[in-house]
Amino acid sequence: MRDVLGDLAAWYDAGRTFGLATVVGTFRSAPRPPGAVMAVAPDGEVVGSVSGGCVEGAVYELAREVVASGRPVVQRYGVSDDDAFAVGLTCGGILDILVEPVGPATFPEFGDVAAAVRKGEPVAVATVVAGPGRIGVRRVVWPDRAVGSLAPGAAHADRLNAAVDDDARGMLAQGRTGDLRYGPEGERRGDDLTVFVRAFAPPPRLLVFGAIDFAAAVARVGKFLGYRVTVCDARPIFATAKRFPDADEVVVQWPHRYLAETEVDERTAIAVLTHDPKFDVPLLELALRTQAGYVGAMGSRRTHDDRLARLRAAGLTDAELARLRSPIGLDLGARTPEETAVSIAAELVQTRWGGSGRPLGATSGRIHR
Repeated sequence: MRDVLGDLAAWYDAGRTFGLATVVGTFRSAPRPPGAVMAVAPDGEVVGSVSGGCVEGAVYELAREVVASGRPVVQRYGVSDDDAFAVGLTCGGILDILVEPVGPATFPEFGDVAAAVRKGEPVAVATVVAGPGRIGVRRVVWPDRAVGSLAPGAAHADRLNAAVDDDARGMLAQGRTGDLRYGPEGERRGDDLTVFVRAFAPPPRLLVFGAIDFAAAVARVGKFLGYRVTVCDARPIFATAKRFPDADEVVVQWPHRYLAETEVDERTAIAVLTHDPKFDVPLLELALRTQAGYVGAMGSRRTHDDRLARLRAAGLTDAELARLRSPIGLDLGARTPEETAVSIAAELVQTRWGGSGRPLGATSGRIHR
């Protein structure tokens, strides 16, 4: 929703009620992941996408009906339905889409949610999408508070809300969006009630070390992928905001010192592009002992072998060294900084989702894991 938040907030602030369609469940080769949204304004303007074009026409009509009726619905689209080919979802996937009216009267917390997302503050929206509860009721969860109820007026509401709060905060910590299932009174072993949690965690970080031309391209593609990008180099003449306009910040500091002062989690990606031992060896010595989900280093195979020897001499274990992606990127035959950035981005995506890195035409089975 981040990509259309500006439009949604403007409609909301103007007091307009719009139809918001959210992918809340996917099966097989669904074209968009859970959390993808499409919104329809009162004047018919559309922003976002829930299927890459497959079912947008049908969802558009449903969104207009939902705004008129004021009642949220969950609609399934897939090849198992007679109407699937009519609406265009012929890829073999199935989508469950929640369509709800959003405006000051129907979602009074939306303004606070939008403000938190803009500030990079974690917030989650938990919505009932199936089961004995009322479809569309929601609870907004921050790390330190929550508002709304998933079972208004029910005797078990406190137990259900407390269970969802705990689980939603765990999903926020992981940056994960998806559904949760509970018993009628919030039992985690139950399967009666389905709650979809849309987690708006701060964007993951991409730390790019080395203020070289390749770093500018990596910063550009990293920003495109949704990372908060930092470029760091110890040389002030090269580490300037003018040279890296796509970076969120440019830091002049010795790389290993900056990393030692920086919070790193499993969503953080580290790209070491210096290929200079005095910079990258002390930096990688720290990086490979963090929780970073990706650590890659640029250099030739000879540079890589020399780097491994230096890191072993510094005391790193084989298990720690096995985390290093070097030479950085997938084998695409890249030559230019832009092509190299694409190969690095491809490896970041592969690491995140567990892809094979092989051509899809040479594989079988599900495309989307």
